[in-house]
Amino acid sequence: MAGGPAASFLIAALATLMLWLAGSPAAVQAAYPEKPITMVVAYGAGGSTDVTARMLAPYIERYLGGGRIVVLNRPGAGGEIGFAAIADAAPDGYTIGFINTPNLITILIERQARYALDRLDPLVNIVDDPGVMTVRADSPFRSVADVVEFAKGNPGALTVGSTGVGSDDHLAMLLLERQAGVKMTHVPFAGSAENYRAMLGSHTRICDQNLGEGLRGIAGGDPVRMLGVMSRSRWDMAPDLPTFREQGYAIDMVSMRGIGAPKGLPPDIRRTLIEAITKAAMDPEFQAKARETFQPLRIVGPDAFAAELKQLDGEFRALWTDMPWK
Repeated sequence: MAGGPAASFLIAALATLMLWLAGSPAAVQAAYPEKPITMVVAYGAGGSTDVTARMLAPYIERYLGGGRIVVLNRPGAGGEIGFAAIADAAPDGYTIGFINTPNLITILIERQARYALDRLDPLVNIVDDPGVMTVRADSPFRSVADVVEFAKGNPGALTVGSTGVGSDDHLAMLLLERQAGVKMTHVPFAGSAENYRAMLGSHTRICDQNLGEGLRGIAGGDPVRMLGVMSRSRWDMAPDLPTFREQGYAIDMVSMRGIGAPKGLPPDIRRTLIEAITKAAMDPEFQAKARETFQPLRIVGPDAFAAELKQLDGEFRALWTDMPWK
């Protein structure tokens, strides 16, 4: 037979090399992604998380080497439907999504949820957005003190919109009720866009929302006014907006918005995703767009992100013991 033993040995060696290369981490990484990646947003279209996701997706695609990202809105139940969709997905790198605090944690505290924190893998945090209280420009309220004074004289008459029970917006309202000794009426919505539109249409008197949302509305010419920001110090994007603390109420409420995945990703795919998401978030072009659209960025890696979620879990469980919000 042509070639003899030497040729047979060479063919066998080449076959072994090809098998080794096919199973190597480099080959796995080169093959990923082979199909579109779904990025789940647990809230409706037009809200802050949706804006961030759609703006960030093309940059993740860039750093994945061309893999396509498809943003999928799965709103409802305060975020539970979307968070569960991420946790329930196959851990193959083709489903990722935004995980938002405090809802990610408070849902698990207040009820039996369709997901668990240990079934989610926090990859990179992107946004850290403090809460604000927003009213229409023709509202008589010009400060938090005005709101409190009216609420004291009219128990339950003030309607306050939020993005759901246990959301940062809802908890902020409850904290103000407690610290000021007043009673207001909570009106939950499926997402921040619906919450904001209800206030614009005078269906609610107050919109508890996030700073980025309020600033985008003002920049777009909406007739609204923010009364205070729920952070320890004034925000550089709104230096003239006083904090709640400056107005006598120790309320700090911030929404972290980061990207997570179902637990159990192959290590090489996990590493690829973390690198691509981090590079996308740090891209100067994306950061400039984020500032133009009033998205307060705070990029946090996987270990620190997971540690912060664990810390928040303890803090919100203590708050639930002291002040159940359901």
